[in-house]
Amino acid sequence: MPEAPKNTLKTSDYNLAEKNKISLQFIEDVTSNADEVQKKVLEEILSRNAHVEYLQRHGLNGQTDRETFKKAVPVITYEDIQPDINRIANGDTSQILCSKPISEFLTSSGTSGGERKLMPTIEEELGRRSLLYSLLMPVMTQFVPGLEKGKGMYFLFIKSEAKTPGGLVARPVLTSYYKSTHFKERPYDPYTNYTSPNETILCPDSYQSMYSQMLCGLCQHKEVLRVGAVFASGFIRAIRFLEKHWKLLASDIRTGIIDPQITDPSVREAVMKILKSDPKLADFIEAECSKESWQGIITRLWPNTKYVDVIVTGTMSQYIPTLDYYSNGLPLVCTMYASSECYFGVNLNPICKPSEVSYTLIPTMAYFEFLPVHRNNGVTNSVSMPKSLNEKEQQELVDLVDVKLDQEYELVVTTYAGLYRYRVGDVLRVVGFKNKAPRFSFICRKNVVLSIDSDKTDEVELQSAVKNAVNHLIPFDATLAEYTSYADTTTIPGHYVLFWELSLNGSTPIPPSVFEDCCLTIEESLNSVYRQGRTSDKSIGPLEIKIVEPGTFDKLMDYAISLGASINQYKTPRCVKFAPIVELLNSRVVTCYFSPKCPKWAPGHKQWSKN
Repeated sequence: MPEAPKNTLKTSDYNLAEKNKISLQFIEDVTSNADEVQKKVLEEILSRNAHVEYLQRHGLNGQTDRETFKKAVPVITYEDIQPDINRIANGDTSQILCSKPISEFLTSSGTSGGERKLMPTIEEELGRRSLLYSLLMPVMTQFVPGLEKGKGMYFLFIKSEAKTPGGLVARPVLTSYYKSTHFKERPYDPYTNYTSPNETILCPDSYQSMYSQMLCGLCQHKEVLRVGAVFASGFIRAIRFLEKHWKLLASDIRTGIIDPQITDPSVREAVMKILKSDPKLADFIEAECSKESWQGIITRLWPNTKYVDVIVTGTMSQYIPTLDYYSNGLPLVCTMYASSECYFGVNLNPICKPSEVSYTLIPTMAYFEFLPVHRNNGVTNSVSMPKSLNEKEQQELVDLVDVKLDQEYELVVTTYAGLYRYRVGDVLRVVGFKNKAPRFSFICRKNVVLSIDSDKTDEVELQSAVKNAVNHLIPFDATLAEYTSYADTTTIPGHYVLFWELSLNGSTPIPPSVFEDCCLTIEESLNSVYRQGRTSDKSIGPLEIKIVEPGTFDKLMDYAISLGASINQYKTPRCVKFAPIVELLNSRVVTCYFSPKCPKWAPGHKQWSKN
């Protein structure tokens, strides 16, 4: 297999051009020999895990060829391996899924039974993730040269972690990476030269972390050549934070002393190495931030910025207009495609339009298969797929090099860490090829109807939450005639909106507190990722219920039929995105109510706290 590029160079002998050349050659090699690499990856995974319980259970008997593997091992979802995951979480250290010890669990933003999914991982996966990161800037430099001459202002954060009953850490993949020596003790590389010291990124207090990272970014404003965060929503939150706190930040720069609200000693120490009294810079920040319009604030405060590095594919595309406004239309760059299960691929044309983003899967990362998707174009643009596959569907899966142009597929992975033929849940479309490796655009996450940040709420969960809430209306002899939902990102942070049409049979008016209780009940009923976003991360705003006039949903149906929908097959969409429909609903709103407080949330799974 082509050898992965290594980074062990010191500052003194750092040959950037040579390193970039090696990385780009690696991409050429693995994409030119994609099928051979994939075959070897599968053989390696199966031979090293030949004796694990899961593969024995399915009768693989040490075989490592593709044909036997596909016949013996079923295509699965999380629920199929949940009993095995629970055994590992509860302290069973036998070789259940993987011959190497499970080092920790990575908590997925996808949920099962309202709780985050737990993805097993092993120590060596950190090296694989680091490899993918190391490919990003050599690719980027082909399009935007000179990035090594300045710094990146990236707003990166850790999230809370928990321990399973068996003592394994469970945390998001990025938290795991930022806390690893791969990140904290990374070798010298001008491309990982960030304005934020590690201490500010690793601060568990989200306010102190954001404040100190923003302060360091402002102090080094002329050195910044690129800005970003992981998700578009996170970057916009950082700009909103600046809108709220620029006076304090400018005051710190004027005096050269960090605000006393920043109490973390390691953060204070790290920031004070960067912060120096600079009245001229403070005047400049105050002058720009006090202007009425914040259009182009990125290029005004950080004038050498060449692009914004954030994920704007999938549900994050709803933030593109806001990013364009704040950045004066700078290129929006999506560099890589990854999840808790596995890091997948890179964007080899990063300066493309957001609508044209595609990712080339790197064949060394895992063994990839693809399940053809046949979907109906619904209003939600989400794809509903069967939980379990029949024998015919199991045989429909194709290998990486056998996918067809313009066809949509659900991604299925077999990883080094113990997932075998696991359905990731992402729907991808083949848009081209890099040598023999396909380029995919991300279409959507299957079954998701609402998303603001990393939360993913599906139709079944939403229906169940609404059902719980309408119980508050029973004493008033009122029922819910019809409803739909909408992810409103015009507010920062964004929030869920539900449009309710009521059927009122009683004469007693319903007090506002009852609708507020309905809002809170829905929030309490949603999954832990949503509740964490509301409570701990503050990345989602309070849920809103908008009561609409009677007959509104008839108007919605009339509108859909006028656009060509069949009256016989019309069903009220449970989520709307199409602007004219949202406008129609908003034009008929009578009253609005918001959730009065945050829903309950605690790190870890509910059942762990019982132990």
